[in-house]
Amino acid sequence: MSQEFLYLINKDDLTSQNLFEIIYPNTTTNYYISDDFSKDFYTKLCTFGFISTSINIQDKIYLLPEIQFEYAVLDFCDIHISKKVKKLLNKNEFKFYINNDFLAVLKKIKEYHNDSWLEENYEKLLLNLKDEKSEDFELFCAELYNINNNLIAGEIGYKIKKTYTSLTGFSSKDKAYKDWGKLQMVLLNTHLQNENFEFWNLGHPYMQYKFDLGAKLYSREEFLNKWLKAIL
Repeated sequence: MSQEFLYLINKDDLTSQNLFEIIYPNTTTNYYISDDFSKDFYTKLCTFGFISTSINIQDKIYLLPEIQFEYAVLDFCDIHISKKVKKLLNKNEFKFYINNDFLAVLKKIKEYHNDSWLEENYEKLLLNLKDEKSEDFELFCAELYNINNNLIAGEIGYKIKKTYTSLTGFSSKDKAYKDWGKLQMVLLNTHLQNENFEFWNLGHPYMQYKFDLGAKLYSREEFLNKWLKAIL
């Protein structure tokens, strides 16, 4: 994060006029900050295209909403499956679930990321949201187990209408499961496509694996045009 200043944002700022005339056109600012960890504020941010993490500043935890400059977006038909993942699919020595054990995935993510942005207040927010299910917002987790029921890879994201946005995930560091993170994503892609989702928002475009998977780069303007048509 290279932005020099973090601008405060609250629920009252999320008006159509403010979003379309000030926030969206601002090509120098992507990060904002707030001490509001309410469910209503968070889901509104998600609806308007922000992807929020959290940050600890001087021992106080803040929500860190970002309206990104660029996004990685995957249309399901563009999925690229590597030879190694195809071999894993053919062996079929795994179990894949959706929304089976959110708490187990959350625990693994925290263990996997030493410098996780999943600060305490953000984790509480997710736990408060995990049982709320509606067309407008639903937390979502994907889980990949081996045949011995060990959780090997997974991720947490959210569904809004027929879009899915990834937040964070993990995959085992054991060399025996080297490509299982990619396998989990391929299986999730198939699930989303079968459930008639419109597209997959993979967030930041700075990781090569997203483009190896078939994602395309969208500018903020391009993304918002696609996003707002799908969710409003």
